[in-house]
Amino acid sequence: MEYKRFDNVIVARFDRGEEILETLEKLARKENIRLANINALGALDKLEVGVFNVEEKKFYGDVYEDAYEIVSLTGSINTMNGEYYSHLHLSASDDQGNTVGGHLKYGRISATCEMFIYVIDGEVDRYYDEETGLNLFKF
Repeated sequence: MEYKRFDNVIVARFDRGEEILETLEKLARKENIRLANINALGALDKLEVGVFNVEEKKFYGDVYEDAYEIVSLTGSINTMNGEYYSHLHLSASDDQGNTVGGHLKYGRISATCEMFIYVIDGEVDRYYDEETGLNLFKF
């Protein structure tokens, strides 16, 4: 990974073999990011995405291994109990145009990922909500 910061915007390049969530956390910790919005595109060769079933309070996901283009990668960085937390959603398509997507659990870069991180001056923590089973914004 390499990146450059322009005031409150970080432009990053994640490289072949890097895992998105792990690499993003390293960058956020290094830059002390407490709140940000993320937008990215690129290519993957392995990913896990899925959906959280609120009634069951359980995540259902699938792993995909093939050539995939990131159609959209969006999300946030913030904190939970004062510690780093990220929440990303991904849509990716294969060479036939079939698209998979959902909450990102894992994503390995096959070529590159171009990410824009819009750092927000502030902090929004999260809390665990018993009703939904999700970690929600706490204002």
